[in-house]
Amino acid sequence: MERTKYLIDTNAVIDYLGNKLSAKGMNFMNGIIDGAPNVSIVTKIEVLGFNASDQHYEILSNFINDVSVLDLTNNVVDATIEIRKKYKAKLPDAIIAATAIVNDLILISRNISDFKNIGNLEVIDPHEI
Repeated sequence: MERTKYLIDTNAVIDYLGNKLSAKGMNFMNGIIDGAPNVSIVTKIEVLGFNASDQHYEILSNFINDVSVLDLTNNVVDATIEIRKKYKAKLPDAIIAATAIVNDLILISRNISDFKNIGNLEVIDPHEI
């Protein structure tokens, strides 16, 4: 049986690494992190773009080095354009949503409202588990 695959949004990465989730949310995320976690190239840029102390930057950098970063492909770009046109999503959110849709992944994000209207996208809030 194939494991369900996920795409982790920036806010979920930060909340997980900051231990800001409930015990159930942390357990859920631990299972994903122990598997084959995926993030969008946007999440890599956002996570490593934080102005963090050297200690925190090392934690963020180690996390990014341990996950699969999904780059922009032509299919993701085309889906991003359609999402921007149809749903008026912000560019980073549209790229993240398109990355999840094109790669058949469930998005993990605290910002459900940013993604709730995008068709063919399943979103899980780790704070609601």
